[in-house]
Amino acid sequence: MTENSSCCTPQGSCHSGGSDVQVGEVTTTYKVTGMTCGHCEGAVSSEIGEIAGVSSVQAVAATGLVTVTSKAPLDEEAVRAAVDEAGYELAGEAVRPAAPTPAHSGP
Repeated sequence: MTENSSCCTPQGSCHSGGSDVQVGEVTTTYKVTGMTCGHCEGAVSSEIGEIAGVSSVQAVAATGLVTVTSKAPLDEEAVRAAVDEAGYELAGEAVRPAAPTPAHSGP
């Protein structure tokens, strides 16, 4: 038997099959106004990606949504400053739609 029988590495990644899953990461979606094209997406992604702890950024101009994965929750003012530096405006965290409630089938 090995000393460490855990499937997780000391860096916090788990190995289940062929994909790595980072433990303890936070994903937050923000609404950014003014993005209209791929260049906009790249500029916003690049600036937000420079914030300490950010591991991935996905910006979508068509929706104005920017999804950020980080090691810990980010300071919204740091995200706002990064978006401003890219030339756009942070409207805030995107509101997630409420989960649909099941239809009542009784009387």
